[in-house]
Amino acid sequence: MDRREFAGMTSLGILGGLVSANKLLGTRPLLASGPDAASQNRLPEQDHSDMRSLAKSLLVDWCDGMIRRQTVAPDDPSAHGALQCDSCSHIHGRCSDALYPFLYLANATGQQKYLDAARNVYAWAENNVSREDGSWTNDINPRSWRGTTIFGAIALAEALHYHGEVLDADEKRAWEQRLDEAAGGYLFSDFRKIDFTNLNYGMTAVYGFHLFGRVLNHAKYTERSQQLAVRVKEFFTEPNKLLWGEGKPNDNRSGRGLLPVDLGYNVEESLNGVVLYALEVGDESLLDLLTQSMNGHLEFMLPDGAWDNSWGTRSAKWSYWGSRTADGCQPAFALMADRNPAFETAAIKNAELLKRCTADGLLHGGPHYVSHGVKPCIHHTFAHAKAMALVLDKTQPTATKHELKPLPRVTSDGVKHFAELDVWLAAKGPWRATVSAYDSIYKTKSADHIQQPTGGSLAVLHHAQVGTLLASSMARYIQVEPLNQQPQPGEDFPLTTRLERRNEGGWFTNLYDLKANVTSNATDDQVRFDVTTTLQDEDRQIDDESNSQCQLSYRIERERVLLTASPAQSDRQANAFALIVPIVSPTGETVRRVSKNQIEIEKPEGTVVCKCNVPFAIHGGAQSSGAQSSGAQSSGAQSSGAQSSGAQSSGAQSRVFNMVPGMEAVPLVVEYPGGNVSEIQFEISVS
Repeated sequence: MDRREFAGMTSLGILGGLVSANKLLGTRPLLASGPDAASQNRLPEQDHSDMRSLAKSLLVDWCDGMIRRQTVAPDDPSAHGALQCDSCSHIHGRCSDALYPFLYLANATGQQKYLDAARNVYAWAENNVSREDGSWTNDINPRSWRGTTIFGAIALAEALHYHGEVLDADEKRAWEQRLDEAAGGYLFSDFRKIDFTNLNYGMTAVYGFHLFGRVLNHAKYTERSQQLAVRVKEFFTEPNKLLWGEGKPNDNRSGRGLLPVDLGYNVEESLNGVVLYALEVGDESLLDLLTQSMNGHLEFMLPDGAWDNSWGTRSAKWSYWGSRTADGCQPAFALMADRNPAFETAAIKNAELLKRCTADGLLHGGPHYVSHGVKPCIHHTFAHAKAMALVLDKTQPTATKHELKPLPRVTSDGVKHFAELDVWLAAKGPWRATVSAYDSIYKTKSADHIQQPTGGSLAVLHHAQVGTLLASSMARYIQVEPLNQQPQPGEDFPLTTRLERRNEGGWFTNLYDLKANVTSNATDDQVRFDVTTTLQDEDRQIDDESNSQCQLSYRIERERVLLTASPAQSDRQANAFALIVPIVSPTGETVRRVSKNQIEIEKPEGTVVCKCNVPFAIHGGAQSSGAQSSGAQSSGAQSSGAQSSGAQSSGAQSRVFNMVPGMEAVPLVVEYPGGNVSEIQFEISVS
């Protein structure tokens, strides 16, 4: 892209500070709050002929947003040039990655503000996170993790390679020398094996060292790239060719014999690295394997462009659109579109989702940050801005218009079992669902009890008309990376649909059951899952006070989804468990109590109807008369008895919000009543 292209954008107001790039695309930001939030929080689908228009608009919006938060204090080198974070009390050490998108816009627009921003954030890093061994630390603490140097070095190398001419000669030589210190120092000494830590580092380094060799004209870096690339083909699962290696250790086998896989890091970082390398060197054998792998990963993209990483080993950093500190899926998927047109669809749909999650120039970590009043971490923005700059640098404008190929989950029907994960994807009519029994658990030295959805949980439920209705979180929100994850605002209420029992002994739920048994069956009329599970605490201890073994089933039909839950044995003890169903719904959508057994949630595209064969409550909110809840024994739901059957609600019930995946929900609580009731039957439909 040259300055003439940006001149056309400027004439449309795209580069104006407060005039968002949304104007070019005829949209408004998804994120909104206030009485009209519900109607603003969804947008019509956009029709883009290619990825570049989205990349341009997002890049300008994000870079201007970052510049508004860049510290200007020339007399204070500890602060000058840093990007302040709206949500975090600390400066993110990797904020200097933004020098690449800044330098891109400096070259494309000729505007001094972008060149100044690049110079200042580079200088801040040199003054505050640069180490003698050539590394940059992830945080200001000089003892913090240095592995992220690979990402900063790639950003610097891309900036120099594509846009170094905007720097003066001495400055460019100094930046090249600094790149050589990083590549030849810490990176060369520590990045000797592709799997020395989580796989995303080694896979990214395959491309990184090739890039360093090209930019610095140094053969030893090219040779290191080739040495790392020899082992790339070892890290693909069978039969779906998913990348594995996101675990501690990265080749750890779970109790079911499964390897650690994380969708977010795979699609937003690792695949980018090896795809860029394979394209640069023209390795057709590797490109064929990567095409198969991308096809396997693409099966998990939801119709709205979200990456369904509900089950991933590192889902602690799941932000619905991807992973909190990775770069984005656009480079790999846009550049491989000639091998599968659906790859371009994925790049565009995900970028549209990123746009809808952008407000005031920053990418927010989920769709409901603004509606819940949660400020965004700036890390999402400077990381994903790099991906947009790279797409623009590596693609060319085209006047050819073509029809995008639909995503696999748009056209799918029936059920597919991913045996290497023990995860099932189901489709029937407008419904898309994910069921997980994946038992590969991420572990670190400092964080215990990390737990993504498992236990046969219904991890995701998506409807073609109204969007995602169920979206899982961690069982307990844990800041596995305290400086890279925001604190949970308010109550830590898991968003995963589950069975649970709370008593003096603790919290017992199927979400901690690593041995749940799941079977599936598909017919022309429905997809059915049957789950046998036990209620356990986070130490895998079973509740001795109740019959802990339970039966769950999910019946997905064209017109409805039916969840049933019962004790596995005939003893129908009241309050043995509760079924928790958090329905995704941002503040502003009206929640109407129709009866003690039914509520309706009004969404712009339709009404979600939830009804049950027994009364249920809304956690933390009012409920119908007669729906008494033993809240202290299960979910803590409150029963005010203030509403009679058929009473109307204004929708003022409290929402719960979880940082994973950045969504609000109306948390519905169904106590098992025992007695003559053999099972709970909970139905979700859309009218």
